[in-house]
Amino acid sequence: MRASRDSDLSYDVVRSRRTTADIVVERDGRVVVRVPASIPHQRIEDLVKAKRYWIYRTLAEWRDLNATKVLREYRNGEGFLYLGRSYRLILVGDQDEPLLLKSGRFWLRRDLVNRGEVAGAKSAFRDYFIARGLEWIPERVRYYAPKVGVRPRDIDVRELGHRWASCSPKGNLAFHWKCMMAPPTIIDYIVVHELCHFHYLNHAEAFWNEIDKVMPNFRERREWLKKNGAAMDV
Repeated sequence: MRASRDSDLSYDVVRSRRTTADIVVERDGRVVVRVPASIPHQRIEDLVKAKRYWIYRTLAEWRDLNATKVLREYRNGEGFLYLGRSYRLILVGDQDEPLLLKSGRFWLRRDLVNRGEVAGAKSAFRDYFIARGLEWIPERVRYYAPKVGVRPRDIDVRELGHRWASCSPKGNLAFHWKCMMAPPTIIDYIVVHELCHFHYLNHAEAFWNEIDKVMPNFRERREWLKKNGAAMDV
C-alpha cells in the first residue's frame, strides 16, 4: 500500500492482480484507490482528479454520519444492539459466562467493568458476537450462494477493522463481528454483496446488477447500512 496526496486530498493506493480500478471511502474515513499492479502512478492521479467531486461529497457524508456515532457506557440500563434490536445491560456478579443474552437483557459480569478498564467488557461483547455470527452467517451464506452461483470455501467471523466483510482469492469469506448488530435483512445484504464479489472484484455497474438479480431492494439495505453503520459499536 502506498499513501499519496493530491493537493488537500490524501488517499491510499492498493495495487493487486485486479483488472480494473476502484475508489472507495472506507468506514474509517480513509480514501482507498485499488488498481491493477501495472498501472502508472500518473494514471492513478488522473483517476483521483476525475473523481474529486464524488470523493469530497462522500467524505462529507461520512463526517455527517459519524458525527452522530453513539458512545456507549458499560452501566446498568445502557442499550446494546443485537440483530437490529437494542437490549438493556445488567451488570451481575454471580455468572460464569462473561456475557449472556437472556430475558430480553444483556447480562455482563460486573468484574469486567469494576477493573476500571473497558477492554474486558468490549472483549466479552466481541467474543459473544463472534460466536453468534459463526452460527448465523454461514447459514445465510449457504442460502444465498446457490442464488449467486458461487461456491465459497471457509467462512469466518472476526475483527476486520474498517471493512464489513472480505473475500480472498481462494474463495474464503470473512465477516466483521459487528455485522451481528445489524438487522437480519442487512446481514443478508452484506452476505450477498460479498458473494457477488466472486464475479466482480470492483464496484462497477455490472457488480451492482449482479446483486440486483438476487436482491432487487438492495439499495434500501445499502442506504440503511450507510446511515446506521457508525452506531454499530460497543
